[in-house]
Amino acid sequence: MTHSTGRPDGERANQPDVPEDERFVPEDEHLVPEDEHLVREAERIAVALGRMFPGLCEVVLHDLRRPDNAIRTIENNLSGRQVGDSATELGLRRIADPDYPSVIQNYSNQFPDGRPAKSTSIGIKNAEGRYVAALCLNLDVSTLSPLALTLANLVAPDTEHQGETLETLRDRTGRELRSAIDSFAAQRSSTPRGLNRDQKRELVRRLHSEGFFETRSSAQLIADQLGVSRATVYNYTKQPDR
Repeated sequence: MTHSTGRPDGERANQPDVPEDERFVPEDEHLVPEDEHLVREAERIAVALGRMFPGLCEVVLHDLRRPDNAIRTIENNLSGRQVGDSATELGLRRIADPDYPSVIQNYSNQFPDGRPAKSTSIGIKNAEGRYVAALCLNLDVSTLSPLALTLANLVAPDTEHQGETLETLRDRTGRELRSAIDSFAAQRSSTPRGLNRDQKRELVRRLHSEGFFETRSSAQLIADQLGVSRATVYNYTKQPDR
């Protein structure tokens, strides 16, 4: 449910539709117009953010000009607070100290019923550098934690083969194969045909372990690149190191 303040008739069309009896009307009629404009704009943002994450993220706008009745708007009420309730500890610190950090992000919090929350508090200053409002987001992580654990288990590999590459899910094209051969030779300051027999054997075995023998034409392409026969290429994959 959205709670917000009353507004002049000329602005009501552009603001969230809220029943008259649910609007919080400031008692002080001598509020600085510029400050009130800032708070009203922040209220629009609070409502929009809350409607973006229904039932998941509580969004609260605190009017720090009146700490005893600070809560001006509350969307997705997860904490049980009401419009007109007092400011929190962070709000009081900002009122007392204009140099208090304007953004405190992703800090651990807790709803009154014990559910864990992740919160972000954004202070809003006027042109004189005083805090006039604070926009606070309280994300209910109690519903997300089991999902995160499920996803972590879903993507986790079997520990039996952890760190072991059993296969690669790529199409080993001729271009990729030639590039691998050229790179191996270049690292040894040579051309593919200029590699000695042991180096060619090492290269062939590496290509074999990396899955480059998946297609029937790969062995012939490797043979052509190294200047050896196709049978020699297959022998390189089988002969033990000497």
